[in-house]
Amino acid sequence: QVQLVESGGGLVQAGDSLRLSCAASGRTFSSYVMGWFRQAPGKEREFVAAISRGGINTYYADSVKGRFTISRDNSKNKVYLQMNSLKLEDTAVYYCAAEYGLYVHTTSQQYDYWGQGTQVTVSS
Repeated sequence: QVQLVESGGGLVQAGDSLRLSCAASGRTFSSYVMGWFRQAPGKEREFVAAISRGGINTYYADSVKGRFTISRDNSKNKVYLQMNSLKLEDTAVYYCAAEYGLYVHTTSQQYDYWGQGTQVTVSS
């Protein structure tokens, strides 16, 4: 069982930066692939970024590539999402997710545990 708690969301202006954090419980954090997803009002949940267990391999949605960076610190049981050059369309609830296993997936169905989400609102 893994519990995930996101933090760092807020209201920012377009072009600003924000860093999300996700703290995980348990002693096997390094056994989980970690991902970030987001859901905007009236839209389906979508993939944002994912990182392999050791942090070597990262994957991004085309919409955030070059602006967002996912990272993890296995010694602290945390995963981060650095978001730069934020756009209005980045407004959403951002969710941290964990998938037990070796392979990195970009679809939500493969993820086993989810946080409660943190709101990111980008204004003009």
